[in-house]
Amino acid sequence: MKLLRVGTAGSERPALLDAEGTLRDLSDIVPDIDGALLSDDAALGRIRAAAAAGELPALDAAGLRVGPPLARIGKVVCIGLNYHDHARETGAEPPAEPVVFFKAADTVVGPNDTVLVPRGSVKTDWEVELAVVIGRTARYLETDEEALAHVAGYAVAHDVSEREFQIERGGTWDKGKNCETFNPLGPWLVTADEVPDPQNLSLKLWVNGELKQDGTTAEQIFPVAEVVRYVSRFMTLYPGDVINTGTPAGVALGQPEPKPYLRAGDVVELEIEGLGRQRQALKNA
Repeated sequence: MKLLRVGTAGSERPALLDAEGTLRDLSDIVPDIDGALLSDDAALGRIRAAAAAGELPALDAAGLRVGPPLARIGKVVCIGLNYHDHARETGAEPPAEPVVFFKAADTVVGPNDTVLVPRGSVKTDWEVELAVVIGRTARYLETDEEALAHVAGYAVAHDVSEREFQIERGGTWDKGKNCETFNPLGPWLVTADEVPDPQNLSLKLWVNGELKQDGTTAEQIFPVAEVVRYVSRFMTLYPGDVINTGTPAGVALGQPEPKPYLRAGDVVELEIEGLGRQRQALKNA
């Protein structure tokens, strides 16, 4: 299923995109798309049954904003330097273990919402990423099979980063990762049953119409199952938590000088095979 949330920010309603591309209202079946729903097999079953029976009313999608596909996200766990080609372009050694950092849940915005260039920023960068959405409480998982069984679905994430804040200002990466609007998510949450192999997805990103990133999740150093299993050793993952799993080659940081960092007025578009497409215009904060 393709689950999403539509409407003005803070007042989104749950919806489903059916196989014909028609937007369907879920408001009469579930209150929202969140961790509580993703952990409730009976509720998910009711959605599937209603969709199969043609009982879901259509929504007029014209002019309707698409919000983040998840409400009440607990935490956004991020994995850095997780693609072989990205490590090569930045001159870094592939890490021996996953590099873990966090984004605050309030960085998450809709897939087509405005992205703000922070005040004083000269190195705002782009990163298309596969987001993993947790559907069952996960702690101390032992096998890849267990890990994938705890995944509710997948989505497109844009891990926007400010490289000066991240790398040159001391401390951890957090300052360069948690600026306002720095995690567009969506348009949909695609349930795991529709993504048979998360290690066989193409990822693309364009800036002002120019293709910058053209990669595949097959290049991941630590595959999705290993990432979920690894993270569960150090923290409890709850339904509705998100893991951003890293970006392929092609970011501004890895390009020759002068590096083409983002500025107000730029337009970024990104997509992952089967998971939908985002589009953000940038403006100054």
